[in-house]
Amino acid sequence: MIRINASIGIDEREIEESFVRASGPGGQNVNKLSTAVQLRFDVRNSPSLPPEVRERLEHLAGRRLTRDGVLIIIAQRHRTQARNRQDALDRLIDLARKAAVAPQPRRATKPTRASRERRVETKKRRSGVKRLRRVKPVFD
Repeated sequence: MIRINASIGIDEREIEESFVRASGPGGQNVNKLSTAVQLRFDVRNSPSLPPEVRERLEHLAGRRLTRDGVLIIIAQRHRTQARNRQDALDRLIDLARKAAVAPQPRRATKPTRASRERRVETKKRRSGVKRLRRVKPVFD
């Protein structure tokens, strides 16, 4: 069981990992070893996640989420399979922890009287500068 917070945990059997060849520089290692990790987690059908957390996680996942609701995380920063595997798992846990916290609703506020007065004063000053730049008509 992978702990997300005190009340949420993800069963390790829900996570599917496959190892693929990493792209980019790396010499002969890149051509011989499959060090990159492709982690798959079915967000939509996970019994471990409460509905509101599932919804927020789908929103946070963005383009990493497939049409079927599967979250795909590809980790290839490190040279070893073990480190890439841990990196992918850490990224999944971090994303799930962010989704587990409900966002604070925005409280509407009014601008202060002083800030409104400053704004109006600035506008007056600016219009005065523009008024002085106008070309006055010349009469013969």
